[in-house]
Amino acid sequence: MQFLAYILVYPFIWLISILPFRMLYAFSDFLYILLYRVIGYRRKTVKMNLDLVFPNKSEAEKERITKAFYHHLCDMTVEAMKSLTISDAEMKKRFKFQGLDVIQDLIDKNKSVALMCAHYGSWEWIFVLQSYFDVKGYAVYKKLGNPYFDKLVKKIRAKYNSYLITTKETVPTLMRAKVNGDLTICGFVSDQSPKLHSAHYWTEFMGIKVPVYTGAEMLSKRIDMSAVFFRVKRLKRGYYETTFELLAENAKDYKNYEITDLFLRKVEKQIEEAPEYYLWTHKRWKHMDKVPAEFQ
Repeated sequence: MQFLAYILVYPFIWLISILPFRMLYAFSDFLYILLYRVIGYRRKTVKMNLDLVFPNKSEAEKERITKAFYHHLCDMTVEAMKSLTISDAEMKKRFKFQGLDVIQDLIDKNKSVALMCAHYGSWEWIFVLQSYFDVKGYAVYKKLGNPYFDKLVKKIRAKYNSYLITTKETVPTLMRAKVNGDLTICGFVSDQSPKLHSAHYWTEFMGIKVPVYTGAEMLSKRIDMSAVFFRVKRLKRGYYETTFELLAENAKDYKNYEITDLFLRKVEKQIEEAPEYYLWTHKRWKHMDKVPAEFQ
């Protein structure tokens, strides 16, 4: 059944991927109408999240953010499909980088890099970053339920010398690279909501206390990686710019959770500047009423 789903859906994805960008975004506009107006995909979740973090914004402003967010979500969806056939030159034209010297300086110092980001802007085309550096790249991800689509996603990322690894694979993979003397760049999307039983640290995020992932920080300390935040800015439709900001060159010099807090403050600033580009369909604050006594 999973293979049947794959062979039925894959041709559609491929056809979308070869569309010229003008037609691609026309399809995105259609998708917006379908998701937002017809299906109402997670609209209650989006409204609840915006009401929580922006209690002082007017209903009109929150509605503007909501509509802009769904437009952006649909753009990211079709851009993910475009990754299947987009050329290196086209991707580099549309996903530019500022501050590559931050990464290169760390590599020159024989440091591997833990890239920390949020579900903000666009993370679909960040993998082209590896074409600028002669080190292997990894990204921690949640394995897809369909093994055929999972293999496809891995294949697309591997074009740029980037490899997807699960949470369980992260420590042994990065430790093996360190033992072998290989430098790596590993990406962590660090703003998810962890499961309660695995939550070690709670702190405020957008004014609300929540459990947070600390894996990127803990790995940086354990494997002696430098922690770097990357900020994605949407310039215009289909064009992005990413900048890099050093969080901690020597992670072991920082107190526990200090790097995580630095990261979260930068994410908050992004959201406050342009909230429509954050992933509001994610149930980020679902555990806010379960704060342990020691973190209250």
